[in-house]
Amino acid sequence: MDILPHEKQIQEYEKTIDHLKKQSVDNPLFRNEIKKLEQKLEKLKEKTYKELTPWQRVMICRHPSRPHSLDYIKNLCERFQELSGDRAFGEDTSIVGGIGLIGGMKCMIIGQEKGFDTESRVYRNFGMLNPEGFRKALRLMQLAEKFSLPIISLLDTPGANPRLEAEERGQGWAIALNLREMARIKTPIMVVVIGEGCSGGALGMGVGDVVAMLEHAYYTVISPEGCASILWKDADKKAEAAESLKLNSENLLQLGVIDAVIGEPLGGAHQDPQKTYQNVKKFLLEQWEVLKHLPTELLLEQRYLKFRKMGFFL
Repeated sequence: MDILPHEKQIQEYEKTIDHLKKQSVDNPLFRNEIKKLEQKLEKLKEKTYKELTPWQRVMICRHPSRPHSLDYIKNLCERFQELSGDRAFGEDTSIVGGIGLIGGMKCMIIGQEKGFDTESRVYRNFGMLNPEGFRKALRLMQLAEKFSLPIISLLDTPGANPRLEAEERGQGWAIALNLREMARIKTPIMVVVIGEGCSGGALGMGVGDVVAMLEHAYYTVISPEGCASILWKDADKKAEAAESLKLNSENLLQLGVIDAVIGEPLGGAHQDPQKTYQNVKKFLLEQWEVLKHLPTELLLEQRYLKFRKMGFFL
C-alpha cells in the first residue's frame, strides 16, 4: 500500500512490531515490549489523524487505494444492470450508471469513475466527464423519474474535461442543462461525494435533496493546485490554497453546502473499505426512508431552496 508522508512514522512502528512478532515466536520475552509498542502505535495513529492539515486530507482523498464508484456499486448493490450512452453522441466511460438494488431499495445509481491503473485511467479519462457524460447521467436520471426510482449520484472527479473537443461539443451547456433539470426531477436524489469533487464536473451531477460527503473527501470550485497557480502563480503553495478554500467536510457542513458527513475508518476509506461501504449504505437507506414519504411538490421546493440558501456572508 502507498504510504503518505504523514504516515511514515506509523509505518516504522508497524515494521518494528512485525519484526518483534517474528522474533517472539521462539522467545516470549518480546511479548511485553510488543504490547507497549502496539499501545504507542494506537496513540500515534489517533494523534496523527486528529491533527491532519487540509492538504494532508486531500492526499488521503487521492490515495491510489481509495475506493472508487465501481467499488461502491459492486459492494452496495445486491443486483446491478449497467446502462450506457447518451443517445446523442456516444458513450462516456468516465460515467458508470444503471439500475441497482440496495438493501431492498430499487434505485438508479450513477458514479464518476477515475480508474485504478494507467490503462483504466486512460480508458476512464481520469474521471473527467465529457458533454456526453453529463447527458448520459441526465438520461438515466430522467429514466429513474419515469419509473419513480430514487437516484444516487456518486461524485469523484478532478473536474470536467477541459480540452477543446469537449468545449466544441457543448461542455458548458451540458453542465448548465443538468443543473436546471436536476432541480426539476420528480424523484428523490441523494448525492455522496466519495472522493474529489471539483468544479462544475462535480456540480453537474451534484444537485440533490441531500448532499453528503465522506469525511476525507473534498468539494471545491477549483483544485488546490489550480487555486495556487492563479493566486500565487506557484502551484507549490497548494497546502496554503487547501487551507484557504475551506474544502473539507466540516467546513462545508458549517457553510450549508452539504447536509451530512459520513465517517471513514481511522486513516481514510482505503484502510477499511468494507466499513466505509457499510457507512454509506446505512446513510442512503436512512435518507430514503425519509425522502420517499415527502410529497413531490414539497420535495422539489425544498431542493430548490436548499441550493438558493447555501453559504453566508460575514
